[in-house]
Amino acid sequence: MTSEIAVNHHEKAYELLKADADKILKLIKVQMDNLTMPQCPLYEEVLDTQMFGLSREIDFAVRLGLIQDQVGKDLMDTLEKELSLLHDAFTNK
Repeated sequence: MTSEIAVNHHEKAYELLKADADKILKLIKVQMDNLTMPQCPLYEEVLDTQMFGLSREIDFAVRLGLIQDQVGKDLMDTLEKELSLLHDAFTNK
């Protein structure tokens, strides 16, 4: 594999993972705005399921060598911080 192709695979893997993280954030925002309160078990179940799925995707990409472990951790940390801010904004309305 040439280095250019490898870089493209790394970038594509990150873009796909970032897009999935963004989808989770949007899903939770819609759920908070329209459906349920953050204390609702359904909210927590959806959040836990989505976060677990993303963590498994990241783990798979790391094992394939498509992203570095720290990049995956940073992506999860960023999403968790964004979700925390969203939760705080919702509960402080």
